[in-house]
Amino acid sequence: MKTVEIFTDGACSGNPGPGGWGAVLRYGTIEKELSGGEPDTTNNRMELSGVIAALSALKEPCRVILTTDSRYVVDSITKGWVYGWQKRGWIKSDKKPALNVDLWEQLLPLLERHEVTFQWIKGHAGHPENERCDRLAVTAAAVFK
Repeated sequence: MKTVEIFTDGACSGNPGPGGWGAVLRYGTIEKELSGGEPDTTNNRMELSGVIAALSALKEPCRVILTTDSRYVVDSITKGWVYGWQKRGWIKSDKKPALNVDLWEQLLPLLERHEVTFQWIKGHAGHPENERCDRLAVTAAAVFK
């Protein structure tokens, strides 16, 4: 199984507002950049969209080290919250509906296909790939301003 490094970030001008996401995939010395956006979205939706797009771009099951500055994405998965929401019919422990269900339903099968290890890093702290993903995301969001 190949090991791929993925870096993702999301950005939103206003929350909600025009948003974008960026991703960098690295396999050895080969790198690929991806980005996209939406005219009316939220930061968390863009964070999730970057992860989904990056994992969807992999042509075969891979071992993935996924680095993001999104606590929402990392904690929801690594702390198991999303699996609880799913089990309760997309209801959170506080009895409120879970957000972004459409995106979580796209992401969960990808997490079954790939062996993903999540790494959280502080955003806007000089991490080269995170800064690169942020530029991709901001550029993608600017199309909708």
